[in-house]
Amino acid sequence: MNNQAEILVIDDEVQIRKLLEITLDSNGYKTFFAVNAKEGVLAVANHQPDLIILDLGLPDEDGQVVLKRLREWFKNPIIILTVKNTEEEIVKALDNGANDYLTKPFRTQELLARIRTALRNLVQKENEPIVSFGNVSIDFTSRIVKFKEEILKLTVTEYNLLSILVKNEGRVLTHHYLLKEVWGNSYSDQTQYLRVFVAQLRKKIEEDPNRPKFIITESGVGYRFNTS
Repeated sequence: MNNQAEILVIDDEVQIRKLLEITLDSNGYKTFFAVNAKEGVLAVANHQPDLIILDLGLPDEDGQVVLKRLREWFKNPIIILTVKNTEEEIVKALDNGANDYLTKPFRTQELLARIRTALRNLVQKENEPIVSFGNVSIDFTSRIVKFKEEILKLTVTEYNLLSILVKNEGRVLTHHYLLKEVWGNSYSDQTQYLRVFVAQLRKKIEEDPNRPKFIITESGVGYRFNTS
C-alpha cells in the first residue's frame, strides 16, 4: 500500500492532533480528524479509512468501548495512542481488537514504523502462498516450513502457532488470544503452554534463540512477530 493511505485520528487533544497532522501529512498520508467518539464512529462509517489512530481517553465515551464497537464491522488496522499505560489497559485493548498500542509521549518515527507495518498487513498473508523471512520460508498451501532450504519438522501445534504469528506480523498478540486460537477457550489462562511452544519455535527458526529476531516478547502482554 502506498503513502496515499487515509488515516483517521480520533483524539480530543489539540496539540496531539496538530503534531499528527504535521507528521502524517509530511509523510504523504491523507489525514482527517475526529475529536470524540461520536464524531469518530461517524467518520469511520462515512470515509472507511485505511487505518485509525484511537485515543482511549475520549471526552464522551471510553475508548475501549469505541474500539469494541468498531471491531464489530471495521476490519482495517486500529492503533491505540494514549496516556493509559497500565498492563491491564494494554492487554484489554489488544484483546478488544487493536493492532498495536503506543503510549504518550511517543516517538514519531516509531509511530510511522507501526503504521507502515499495519498498512502492509492489509494484504492478507492468506493470499501469499509462500512467505519468507531470514532463512525461513513457509508454504501455506502445503504447510511446509523450511530453514536454510531444509524442511523443518514442526508439530501441528507449532505450525499453527507460527502461522498465526506470521499472518499477524507487527501486531501484538496477547497470551489470551494465542492460547484461545491455538489450544481453545479452555486453555486461555495456561500461559506455560505458550512459553514452552514459543521456546521450541525459537530453537527451530531463530539463528540465536536467546536473542530472538522474529518472535519478540512483549513483557506481560504477549508476543509480536517482527521481520523489519
